[in-house]
Amino acid sequence: MAEKPFIIAISGKSGCGNSTVSRLLSERLGFRLVNYTLRNMARERFPHLPETEALAKVLELAKTDDSWDRSLDSRQAELAREGDSVVGSRLATWVVPEADLKVYLSGSVEARAGRIHFREGGSPAEKLAFTAERDSSDHARYLELYGIDNDDYAFCDLVVNTERFSAAEEVDLIEAAARLKLARRG
Repeated sequence: MAEKPFIIAISGKSGCGNSTVSRLLSERLGFRLVNYTLRNMARERFPHLPETEALAKVLELAKTDDSWDRSLDSRQAELAREGDSVVGSRLATWVVPEADLKVYLSGSVEARAGRIHFREGGSPAEKLAFTAERDSSDHARYLELYGIDNDDYAFCDLVVNTERFSAAEEVDLIEAAARLKLARRG
């Protein structure tokens, strides 16, 4: 019988560095990266729109059509189970409950909006408002759809304050925890 894949689930709110950290960690460990997000769905569904507009459109559609979230989350979980992987998404730690290591990346709305502004440009005030609204919208949607309170991550094995570490240092911390878990596995 094949050995069960080793899965690292990394969650966090918009702008926490989830995509960057997941990618760097998967590269370092040689694990498959699973980071399919609403942003990816927006690019695929609305390629003619600027990314921010496409994402806003998908987020608006997802408010009234649960199939966006359910499809996204189910596909991520399926992909994660195919082999050793790092799955990074807002709900990875919840939708892949069998993950061997569950990590939550935390950061204030101001810090996360600052990262989004740096990445996408635009007005800092608009990015802060958009990020705060997205936090609120995501929170309500996850509660309604799955009964998940994404402000309650006490069950995670590791919580990393992204305001105190660089992305590379965050990867170092997560890698150390993963190697401990792998060693216990035998």
